[in-house]
Amino acid sequence: MPEFDYVIVGAGTAGCVLAARLSENPANEVLLVEAGRPSGPEAIKTWYLWPTLAGSDIDWCHWTEPQPGLADTRLLLSQGKVLGGSSATNGTMHVRGRPTDYDAWAGFAQGWDHASLLPYFRRSETASTGNPELRGTDGPMRVAALPLRTELGEALHRAAIDAGYPETDDLNGAHPDGVGRNEHNVVAGVRQSAADAYLGPARDRKNLTVLTDATARWLQFAYRRCTGVLLQTADGLQSFSARIEVVVAAGAIGSPHLLMASGIGPADHLTEHGVPVLVDAPQVGSNLYDHVLSGVVYQSPDESSPQPPQTFVVRPPGDAGGPHHGDVLMVCVSVPNHSPALAGPINGYTIAFGLMRPLSRGTVRLANADPTQRPLVNPRYLSVREDIDRMIQGLRMAREVGDQPALDAWRKEEALPGPDVQNYDDCLRYLQRSATPFFHPAGTCRLGDDPNSVVDGELRLRGVEGVRVVDASVMPAPICANTNATVLAIAERAADLIDDSRVRPGPTPTRH
Repeated sequence: MPEFDYVIVGAGTAGCVLAARLSENPANEVLLVEAGRPSGPEAIKTWYLWPTLAGSDIDWCHWTEPQPGLADTRLLLSQGKVLGGSSATNGTMHVRGRPTDYDAWAGFAQGWDHASLLPYFRRSETASTGNPELRGTDGPMRVAALPLRTELGEALHRAAIDAGYPETDDLNGAHPDGVGRNEHNVVAGVRQSAADAYLGPARDRKNLTVLTDATARWLQFAYRRCTGVLLQTADGLQSFSARIEVVVAAGAIGSPHLLMASGIGPADHLTEHGVPVLVDAPQVGSNLYDHVLSGVVYQSPDESSPQPPQTFVVRPPGDAGGPHHGDVLMVCVSVPNHSPALAGPINGYTIAFGLMRPLSRGTVRLANADPTQRPLVNPRYLSVREDIDRMIQGLRMAREVGDQPALDAWRKEEALPGPDVQNYDDCLRYLQRSATPFFHPAGTCRLGDDPNSVVDGELRLRGVEGVRVVDASVMPAPICANTNATVLAIAERAADLIDDSRVRPGPTPTRH
């Protein structure tokens, strides 16, 4: 049986960070396992082609259960299945949450407040601008606003300011609220995934092995200590041993699925499906949340060629404009962008709005005892009335920006939802047809100091030894931002936690 000190399951954002950081120590023998391919199609390099990757062969293609809050629609919840994971298939937006988002995490576990995470945000990035006390200057991920400037894009920027939102020169800096040019993980026009940034420089290390096209089926245990992982590879089922730890970094859907398939989860659920219970952990697969996205789409007055995409983020201050203004993030996009279920114009612009602090919570559950079967994913989008109210408020906020005089020359008409959609019921029906996932699932293996949490403050899985979980699943509460930048910081901190606690098993003492 091949042996390593650390076996990392999942080569998404967190897994790439961990593999690179742990292998910096030559005493660590590290195996990184990825179910997907080592690389993707040519479109993976171009950031604005990310929608073409959804549903492709480098996507896990998770479909939700029917969503009652969205007229029983089933939605594609895209997650990258390739080296780099979703950092290789997403829109490359690099946006941190507010400091108060992370300070709220400290209520779940000490050491997860903003001040504690800031060094890891900085360590993960090289930012082209910003205060070096807050921004990274020599990290692997190179982040910057795109140099592209278009007339429509600049008009969108002006409209958001005219709508009353303050301008900020750094959404990831001292003033994270307002209208800002969002940063991207794009270098010289080409996407930079976590695999590019972290694994690329580390691939030649003799103490790092990267295995692709290998899917984890079970964690293996001797009593309650994890001894390794059973993988499905091209050569069949193979066991790989971990001398020190297995780190599960398979994402907010994959991580709880692997734990439950291994007998760690809600006992009644596991028993129902004939899975032997190793640890009754009711919260595994619970607390699933995702940001919900919709938008207002405007048609341009001419039929000229569409402009290149340019985006701006509007993060309304949390203490202004109403009690829930700060729960909505808007993305102004210089192209029409809407749910594939709806027909829209070829030319125009979009004011998208996302509910960033949803109250709705869902689950990831086993379909049956067969670990090869896809899990049942039920985010329960808009299942709480207050979430609906806040999305309708987001619709009004987006219209206020999209209707500004700065956009008069670019606006023929509101195409979606259309000017006739005004009252509460009509707005709700539009949201039920137009809402899509923001592709930011999280929370299913939440961290905490309390005994009900799935992992403790050092990300160690409760109830067993030798397992940690490191990915978006450990996030205990939502952040008002895309999640990738935060997962980078979580993994950077986890690498320190793991290597600081490293104890290599020694020889068995001899009795005299």
